[in-house]
This record gives sequence, structure tokens and C-alpha cells, in this order.
Amino acid sequence: MVTFDVVTGLIVVDVQNDFADPAGSLAVAAGAEVVPVANTTIHDARGAGASVVFTQDWHPPHTPHFAQDGGIWPVHCVQETWGAAFHPDLDVDGAIVRKGTGGEDGYSAFSVRDPVSGDVSSTVLERILREHAISRVVVLGLATDYCVLETVRDARMLGFAAEVVLEGIRAVNLHEGDGDRAIRQMRDAGAEIV
Repeated sequence: MVTFDVVTGLIVVDVQNDFADPAGSLAVAAGAEVVPVANTTIHDARGAGASVVFTQDWHPPHTPHFAQDGGIWPVHCVQETWGAAFHPDLDVDGAIVRKGTGGEDGYSAFSVRDPVSGDVSSTVLERILREHAISRVVVLGLATDYCVLETVRDARMLGFAAEVVLEGIRAVNLHEGDGDRAIRQMRDAGAEIV
């Protein structure tokens, strides 16, 4: 069971229609199942005075991230569309960190990468957490093998203790076993899987 306090931040990763809804353009199998887990965890975090941050893929209509423009992903989470909106049943109450707004790859909640130059720049997430004196993060959301994994890796690299809510994540599994490998990689990075 996950416990919360004022030095813990809950990061709810990309629980958006394009990932969580079966009709989404990059639907994750059983993605909607994370929503009630997220809501319970959000409620517990709020009740303990923890900070809650939501991440949101927020792409322009064209980006090298998309297959139509040379990338590997179908068009997804385009700004101001149904697909980019949070799942309607998700209790969104907290800061929102948008990723990929300028066409970057936005896997981690902490950083984005220019898909052409490879240059990495920070999102506002670390600043938000440091301003609230957060030393530990709890992570859940979509998808295990991409945005959750990279968020946890960056959290550990930046010195945050990290826990991943196993019941609150689902994998894309572009290649068989990707989700299981991601869980091992998060554990290897020093995260606790709960």
C-alpha cells in the first residue's frame, strides 16, 4: 500500500483519451482500468497533504514524433482535441505539466527531446516538486513501457525516491514483454514497485 505525506508528490502520467480509451489513436490495452486506481490514489494523496501533478501529451498536428512526419507513432494527443483531453472519469485536481508542445518527444514528465537534434530540455515538473520540497514521488498512468518508465528513470536520476503503483499502470507492449522489461528497468533504477 502506498502512503503519502507532505514531502511526497503523486505524478499521474498521461491518462488521456488517446491512450486510455479503446477508441483512442494509440489505445493501451486495458488503459481505462488505471482511472479508478488513479482516482483512489489521488484522493489518498490529497487527504495526506501530498502534491498531485498530472502530465499531458500536448502535440502539434505535425511533429517528427508522428509516423506521418517520419516518426514511429500514429498521430495522438494533438492539442485541443478529444484525444489529448484527460479521460473524462479522471479526477483532475492539481498542476498540469504538458509535454511535446513544440513537437518534441515527451516521454518523461521531467524532460523533452528534440527528435531531430536530440537536444534535451526540462519541463517545469522538477521546479514544481522542488518548490514544494518534494523528496519522494509516486507514479502511475500510461504507458508503463514509455512515459511511466522514462518519468521514473528521470526521477531517480534527479535524486527523488520513487514508487510505482503496479495496479495503476498498463503497457503498450509494442514488442512482446516490453511492459515486464520496463518494470524490471524501473526496479533496477531504484524504484519500488508497489
